[in-house]
Amino acid sequence: KKKRFATSSLLRSEIGSLRFCGDGVPKENSPFINNTENDKGSSYDGTNMALFEEEMDSNPMVSSLLNKLANYTNLTQGAHEHEEADDDEGSKKKAVKSPQMGTFMGVYLPCLQNILGVILFLRLTWIVGTAGILESLVIVGLCCSCTMLTAISMSAIATNGVVPAGGSYYMISRSLGPEFGGAVGLCFYLGTTFAGSMYILGTIEILLTYIVPKAAIFVATRKEDEVDALLNNMRVYGSCCLAMMAVVVFVGVKYVNKLALVFLACVILSILAIYAGVIKTIFEPPDFPVCMLGNRTLQNHNFDKCLKTEVIDNITVTTKLWTLFCEGPELNATCNEYFTNNNVTVVQGIPGLTSGVISDNMWSEYGPLDMLVENKKLPSFGGSDPAKDIYMPYVVNDIMTFFTLLVGIYFPSVTGEVAIPLCFISKCLVFSCDTPTLSRFGDSVKGNLVIGTLSWPSPWVIVIGSFFSCCGAGLQSLTGAPRLLQAIARDGIVPFLQVFGHGKANGEPTWALLLTAGICEIGILIASLDSVAPILSMFFLMCYLFVNLACAVQTLLRTPNWRPRFKYYHWALSFLGMSLCLALMFISSWYYAIVAMVIAGCIYKYIEYRGAEKEWGDGIRGLSLNAARYALIRLEDAPPHTKNWRPQLLVLLNLDSDQGVKHPRLLSFCTQLKAGKGLTIVGNVIEGTYLTKETEAKKAEQNIKASMSAERTKGFCHVVVSSNLRDGVSHLIQSAGLGGMKHNTVLMQSFNDSVHPETVRETTAAHQALLVAKNVDSFPTNQDRLGEGTIDVWWVVHDGGMLMLLPFLLRQHKVWRKCKMRIFTVAQLDDNSIQMKKDLQMFLYHLRLNAEVEVVEMVRIFLTKLMFCWPLSLFICHCLSGPCHTAQIQSITDESRSSIRRKNQGAAQSTNLSRQSSPMEDTQEDEVAQLIHDRNTASHATLNDKADTGPERVHMTWTKDKLFTERNRNRECNANMAVRDLFNMKPNQSNVRRMHTAIKLNEVVVNKSQGAHLVLLNMPGPPKNRGGDENYMEFLEVLLEGLNRVLLVRGGGREVITIYS
Repeated sequence: KKKRFATSSLLRSEIGSLRFCGDGVPKENSPFINNTENDKGSSYDGTNMALFEEEMDSNPMVSSLLNKLANYTNLTQGAHEHEEADDDEGSKKKAVKSPQMGTFMGVYLPCLQNILGVILFLRLTWIVGTAGILESLVIVGLCCSCTMLTAISMSAIATNGVVPAGGSYYMISRSLGPEFGGAVGLCFYLGTTFAGSMYILGTIEILLTYIVPKAAIFVATRKEDEVDALLNNMRVYGSCCLAMMAVVVFVGVKYVNKLALVFLACVILSILAIYAGVIKTIFEPPDFPVCMLGNRTLQNHNFDKCLKTEVIDNITVTTKLWTLFCEGPELNATCNEYFTNNNVTVVQGIPGLTSGVISDNMWSEYGPLDMLVENKKLPSFGGSDPAKDIYMPYVVNDIMTFFTLLVGIYFPSVTGEVAIPLCFISKCLVFSCDTPTLSRFGDSVKGNLVIGTLSWPSPWVIVIGSFFSCCGAGLQSLTGAPRLLQAIARDGIVPFLQVFGHGKANGEPTWALLLTAGICEIGILIASLDSVAPILSMFFLMCYLFVNLACAVQTLLRTPNWRPRFKYYHWALSFLGMSLCLALMFISSWYYAIVAMVIAGCIYKYIEYRGAEKEWGDGIRGLSLNAARYALIRLEDAPPHTKNWRPQLLVLLNLDSDQGVKHPRLLSFCTQLKAGKGLTIVGNVIEGTYLTKETEAKKAEQNIKASMSAERTKGFCHVVVSSNLRDGVSHLIQSAGLGGMKHNTVLMQSFNDSVHPETVRETTAAHQALLVAKNVDSFPTNQDRLGEGTIDVWWVVHDGGMLMLLPFLLRQHKVWRKCKMRIFTVAQLDDNSIQMKKDLQMFLYHLRLNAEVEVVEMVRIFLTKLMFCWPLSLFICHCLSGPCHTAQIQSITDESRSSIRRKNQGAAQSTNLSRQSSPMEDTQEDEVAQLIHDRNTASHATLNDKADTGPERVHMTWTKDKLFTERNRNRECNANMAVRDLFNMKPNQSNVRRMHTAIKLNEVVVNKSQGAHLVLLNMPGPPKNRGGDENYMEFLEVLLEGLNRVLLVRGGGREVITIYS
């Protein structure tokens, strides 16, 4: 205790002496991981934190962290390369301040200009006159409810942390992932771009229709050409206006902001003028006459008086209106029949709120294209067919009108709306004081802007205000859309858009502006405001849908990071908003909705397959984890039914010294077998300890994942570091997978030094199937297409039906699709081969498998004691891989047969040796084996005397390495040394019997299936006595001798295929 106190006192005294040096300020490196040169030069008193000094390089001090957070700037997320470049250059890089628009100029003003814009001034009066008051209120209520619910969800997401550049795109991508974010972000960008087209078209429509109609380049000489002439004028002037606006945006945002204030002032004055005019109409309605012929509304363009004839100096003369319906100005000229039968009347276009016109405008008046606009309350007498009078100076529907169309046209006016739906409701009531027979372009009121007729003190207040409002909204769209595209490009999720992430030195998106102008030109070439509005409605609605979805998902998942400061939200409101957005998409235009979804789906799949991998902690990842957890818990309840069984593979790969995959074709075969279905775990074992082999393990995992990607193998990688290979393989077999998603089949290449019969025993004990591929490097790749050939199945024993199922799964892949399936089975002497073939064909019929069937007869006479001496000799020849000493073996065999006959002279003769094996027969076989051993010892006695060195005892269990080493060591001095050692072995009757079976079965398989593309064969189990493992390996080699592509199959102890539905 005294020693510890003295030590601590000494340390305190040293610290006190070293606390200040020089100028009294301690100098230490910055604790930040990515510190700049300025950070490294900073100083702080860190000696009080010496206990944590070794962690300063990775874990910064809290004071330094808080200092950086306090100086946080709203950087564009995803521009990591720019941030890293800034950090590397440090103080050398001159900071460039990009223009900051602020909340009012950057948020409130664009939204207000969008709301009080083109639809309000140009289309709302027509919508109210066509849909009526009730349905107009329904349209306004639906659209405003959608945006209001979206605003609630957006408020929750926006207050759940800092939202940098990108707006809705950033919120969706960080909440639902890069795929959804990129798809919806690009759709929102397209919507914003087409919104620019709509505002520009509105600007040109106001200019050419209400301000300077004579400026039109294309003038129609006939009424039927008026629409085409208007569209062509819109295209020409719209393109010029787009070019000028793009130049203004390119010059700088500050000029757009300065103009925005002027535009906003004009809009506010226009709104005030409308309300002032409505109040004035209560007491003094304006005089805006509408000329009616019968109950049909006339275009008040080419005549000044609503009269057929008039009296001038007591002389009745015709008017300009007469000349429009008659062949001449004469009173006796031939006139249109309807014109002759009906009188001309004048009605007030704005009768005022006290006139009772609101009740007349309560209901809708939809109609088809080219329908005459009529007032049903006025008298009308029969005449010409209305279909033939559409080119007369009547007001007609130049567009088919119905409820859903009006929803699509109106919705863009509420995009960006948050808290002023009452404004539009009041506007609907205000515009209801108009007569319901008004047209879109004011044809019945001498081409005046309909909403301008309500204003006070002059209609020009509304005309100029609406013109500047549309100009300002167009500039705002051309300003916001390029920045949105730049944010998407800098995130790097869409590779081909990365060029649009660059711009001028101050960050202005030059390339994105050029692309935006090009897409905007497409909308201008459409030239119809009523056709462009539903397009951008689809893109906006899709964006709003996913904003609501993101809020709902985050709320239901209850992720730890979901802590919004805005508390007035609920997942039910978000789902209601999402459902309303989806309904409005199909209400507005079902075919536009499908096209928008297809575009978003294509972008989603492109980002998924070609885009950069991003981990943003999105809700979809959390949703996937929750779904996976739920599914795993459900799978844990019971094993899968036979009908749902499929091979869930654990692939054991071997790596070379550089941690590269030795046999990538094994992954190709796995892909062909799985076809992307089920579970695949690719495992590898590295010998050593994890602390010393951590780097190698990570490198091996990366190489395996790269090979899996190259071979299109979908699955997981699992690298284990173990003290020895056997334990590592055992750990993989036992622990790979999670819960119910565990492997049921182990796939490996041919047996070698890294594979042991213990693996077979462990898979059997774990009730897992085992697949062993021979010559896996000769298996086809995923790009190969095998021609017509066969997949041969040798069904020796039934092990659950794996042999039947695997060829069927392989033939589902395009590599093996042209191959036919053949099944061979082995019949014994007492089996009925013909009946066996019929039963197998019927079994395959019930399994719904198409295959050729062949029964191969292999009688037990090959395994009787009369031929018992042959397998050992053949085994010797096979292992030595050299020429057999035929004469010597024949001599041994002949003498052995003579001895057997002498010993068995008094034995009872049996006629059915192949059916049973008695104790007497086993004793005779032991005697035969002992006789062979005695004869071998006697015939090689001289060789034993001459040998200088050699093993005293040779075991029966020989491997290839042992045999080849022994042969190479003694080949030069004495070639017969190895033969002498082998003949000293006492043969075991079980080993001889097994080897004999392997040889004979191999002969049959080679004879039948040597030309097959793949041979599937039952894998025999290892011996129960572990002392015979090396013999077991030799048996397998003999069994597969002469075959190229072989797959040994060992079932897992359960049925995997069934005849039932």
